[in-house]
Amino acid sequence: MTATSATNTTIPALDGEGAIPAYVARPDADSSRAIIVIPEIFGVNAGIREKCDDWAAQGYLAIAPDIFWRFAPGVELDPDVEAELQEAFGYFGQYDADDGVKDIEAAIRWLHYQGASKVGCAGYCLGGRLAYMTAARTDIDASVGYYGVMIDQMLNESHAIARPLMLHIPTADHFVSAEAQAQIHEALDPHPKVTLHDYVGLDHGFAATHGNRRDNAAAELADGRTRAFLAEHLA
Repeated sequence: MTATSATNTTIPALDGEGAIPAYVARPDADSSRAIIVIPEIFGVNAGIREKCDDWAAQGYLAIAPDIFWRFAPGVELDPDVEAELQEAFGYFGQYDADDGVKDIEAAIRWLHYQGASKVGCAGYCLGGRLAYMTAARTDIDASVGYYGVMIDQMLNESHAIARPLMLHIPTADHFVSAEAQAQIHEALDPHPKVTLHDYVGLDHGFAATHGNRRDNAAAELADGRTRAFLAEHLA
């Protein structure tokens, strides 16, 4: 592990649209490798910041962009608090994932400007969907999605995935039906750039950093797979 520093900053959005708030964690030594941590629907909260810090401790430049910055900048929510969970669902209903991919592209460009030669991402829930879309629509070097939602509705984009993608799929995800999971496997199992991992009997959010949803053993397994995957493809 390496010493790190962290700060809140802003990065330029694409097309002069504005400035995207972001949390950035840096290793003390310069890094040519970077990770974009794509949040769930709960904003750049303590759990997402901790994931950035963990990547920085492993020597990566890590950034978590505020994906809700256009209409709820700075929001931080706790999924274990019912009112905040419902607030998050409301933001999810407002969110345009096409804008989200543009924001990830902005983060990729910013990281390259910071000196990173290889960039990967790890996204969760809505961020898992964005990780899939990023793999299909950008030149990111490698992508990982945890319990991504609505991927089954975007499988027609899978032909465009040219860089490695890993998806973590809990089989009892109450936001992704068994039918949707079967469609994902049918479309992506044969894809030479895609690796799928099932987690039998587990539900959405099992790799959350904190809270009631976390399953420690499965989270550690998935995170270990993610670390090895990104280390290989960002080398």
